[in-house]
Amino acid sequence: MILKTGLRNKDKVNVITLGCAKNLVDSEVMITQLKGNDIEVAHESSGNEANIVIINTCGFIENAKQESIDTILRYADAKQTGQIDKLFVTGCLSQRYRSDLEKEIPLVDAFFGTMELPLLLKRFNADYKHELIGERVTTTARHYAYLKISEGCDRPCSFCAIPLMRGKHRSKPIELLETETKHLVSQGVKEILLIAQDSTYYGLDLYKKRNLAELLSRLSEIEGLEWIRLHYAFPTGFPEDVLEVMQQRENICKYLDIPLQHGSSRMLKKMRRGITRERTDDLIQKIRSSVPGITLRTTLIAGHPGETEEDFREMLDFVEQNRFERLGIFTYSHEEQTHSFSMPDDVPERVKQQRANAVMEVQEQISYEINRAKIGKTLRVLVDRKEGGNFVGRTEADSPEVDNEVLIDASSNYLRIGDFAHVTITEAREFDLIGVPAEPGF
Repeated sequence: MILKTGLRNKDKVNVITLGCAKNLVDSEVMITQLKGNDIEVAHESSGNEANIVIINTCGFIENAKQESIDTILRYADAKQTGQIDKLFVTGCLSQRYRSDLEKEIPLVDAFFGTMELPLLLKRFNADYKHELIGERVTTTARHYAYLKISEGCDRPCSFCAIPLMRGKHRSKPIELLETETKHLVSQGVKEILLIAQDSTYYGLDLYKKRNLAELLSRLSEIEGLEWIRLHYAFPTGFPEDVLEVMQQRENICKYLDIPLQHGSSRMLKKMRRGITRERTDDLIQKIRSSVPGITLRTTLIAGHPGETEEDFREMLDFVEQNRFERLGIFTYSHEEQTHSFSMPDDVPERVKQQRANAVMEVQEQISYEINRAKIGKTLRVLVDRKEGGNFVGRTEADSPEVDNEVLIDASSNYLRIGDFAHVTITEAREFDLIGVPAEPGF
C-alpha cells in the first residue's frame, strides 16, 4: 500500500469538534491559529484529503464521552491503515482522562488539555500568534457566531464535572470581547450568541462585581450587530440589572437561557444549586415582569441520586406552572470525582428515561399552545439555510440548533440566507412554525 505521505507535499489538517458551542469556539480559535501559521486546515471536512486529524472532545456526560471515544477509535483505525498520518486529541475528555487514554489508545500521537493550544501548535512547528487574539475564523453559518465571554466555573453543583475539565472561572475583558465582536460583524455576522459555563458570574474576577449588564450595553452599541442572545445564566445571584438593559436595547434579544435543573427544593439542595423552588419561581416571575414577552429556555435533569417519585412530580408541576417557552431535559449521568458520585446512582436508567419523556410530553403540549397563538402574526425571522424544499429561519425567540424553526416554502418564495425577513405565520406545530413572507410594505 502507498501511504498518503508519499503523495503529499504539504500537510492538511481536519479539525473534528464534539460537544457544545463552547468547544466549537475553541476549535475556531485553533483553526485561526493554524491558518495564521500558514497551515492548511478545514473543519469537519467530508473528504479524505487531510493527512492530520485533530479531535476536540467532550467529556460532559456518559453519552458525550462515548461519542468522543468512538470518534478517536475510528481515526486511530484510519491511522493504522495509512489513511491519515497523525492524530491529535484535545478538549474536555483529553483533559479529564489523559493518562487513561494514553494507555488505552497509543496510536494517538499526543493528547492535550483544554488550555494547551500553544503546546498543540508546537507539534506543527507553529507559534501562538497573540496578534490574532480578537480574530476568529467561524465555522457556523456566516451570519451568526458564538462569543465565549468567560472560561471555567466556580459553582459547586454536585453533578457537574465542568470545573474538573475547565478550571476556575476566568472572565475575558470587555475590551477584548468588543474587539472580537467588531471583527465578527465586519465579516458579516449579524447575531452574537453569548456563551460561558456561567454567564451571570461574568466580571466578578476582573471587576469585582457582576458586570454582565455593562458587557451587554457595550456590545449593543456596536454598529451592524442586529441580535445579541444570552445563554447559560445561573439562577443563584442572578444580576437583575441585566433585565433592565435587555428591556432597553432593541438589539438584545428578549431571550434568556437559564438552566434550572429541577423543580423540587429537596433535589435542588442535593444538587448544591444554592436556590429553592420558591426562590426560582420568584425569579421567573421577576424576569417575565421586567421583560414582557421574554422567551425563557431552561434545561432539567431527571434521575439524580435520591430523586423520588414525589420529587419528579414536583418537577412536572414546576414545568406545568411556569410554561417555559423552550425546554430540554437530560437523564442524570454518574460522573467520577463529582459530589454526586459519592451517592448511590439509585434511579434505574429506564425510570430516568421515562421521567424525561413525561416532562417532554408536557412541554410538547405547552410549546404547541404557545406556537398556535402565533398564527396570523407577522414575525421578524433570520433566514439560516435552505433545506428540504424550505427556507429555514429563526425568530428572536429561537437559538440555533436547540430551538424552534420557521419554515417557508422555497418553491413559491425566495429569501436570501443570512437576511432578515418578515414572515406571517400560517400554521403551527409542536416545535416549528410555518409561514409565508409578509406583504410588501409591512
